Amino acid sequence: MHEATLEYLRHTKNLLAFSGGGDSTALFFLLLENKIPFDIVHVNYQTRAQSNEEEAYARTLAITHTKELFTLTCKLDASNFEHHAREERYSFFVKVIQEHNYETLLTAHHLGDQLEWFLMQLCKGAGLVEMLGMQEIEERENYTIVRPLLHISKKRLQTYLNEYNILYFNDESNDSLHYKRNQFRHHYAHLMIDDYETAIAKSFEYLQEDKKRLLPSIMERINDLFIVPKQSDELLNIRQIDKSLKLLGILPSKAQRDEILRTHSCVIGGKIAVCYTDEKIFIAPYCKIEMDKKFKEVCRKERIPSKIRPYLFQEGIDPSALSR
Repeated sequence: MHEATLEYLRHTKNLLAFSGGGDSTALFFLLLENKIPFDIVHVNYQTRAQSNEEEAYARTLAITHTKELFTLTCKLDASNFEHHAREERYSFFVKVIQEHNYETLLTAHHLGDQLEWFLMQLCKGAGLVEMLGMQEIEERENYTIVRPLLHISKKRLQTYLNEYNILYFNDESNDSLHYKRNQFRHHYAHLMIDDYETAIAKSFEYLQEDKKRLLPSIMERINDLFIVPKQSDELLNIRQIDKSLKLLGILPSKAQRDEILRTHSCVIGGKIAVCYTDEKIFIAPYCKIEMDKKFKEVCRKERIPSKIRPYLFQEGIDPSALSR
């Protein structure tokens, strides 16, 4: 793991997303080895016979190594299971983070996961930001996601587990070609990582640096209100909007991005308003609230979009104080 990332984690309150599978188990013991403080969060979907064994394993590790453990047990509909499981999982993670003041969420995404994502986005016709959607350190609203294994291959993690005879569980669904990501993993990513691991890891490092240089970094934030300069290039606009939405916990679909570009004034998922003016783009939580006439008049003079005004009123943000 990168020493800079380890040093960062030594000074934060960390929560590890632990499934009991090989990747998160390897990360658990690597964190111990590097003396990183952390606690554990585990979700039991009750989908397999060994689901309860995995939860019991998490409890055993927590007791053995004096870690606090947070668990959620839930049953989800089989329809679009992966999507709903992710929503349920991250909703629980955020709840634990907020209630117990954790600063980071640690996940066990590795180099193969990063390549799978890259290839899937490439085949969807995505741009640079979408293809590089996984970052080692990524800011979210009220917490930071850290992926310490992002430059390490699954094969190296497996070697580590075998070398120290560490118990872990295998989720058979990861081998099922029913899921698109598994098809990319089986047919492309595994073979490429086996032959070109070092070069692929280095390429991702270069691409992340290129991404930082290409994206404009001017952004104003007040509470959950984001204001970014409107660019003549819509591609740059949507990149900044994506960045703001991600900080608010929203990952927009292609259809939602298309709606933003088509309308320049819309509400994403009934939650976040995105509105253009001649010079700026406003992104803020969408709400409906009665506003007094004086406030609405100030908003009109300051050219604040109507969908944004209720949030300003609710949060006590002075429209005339926003940067021009």
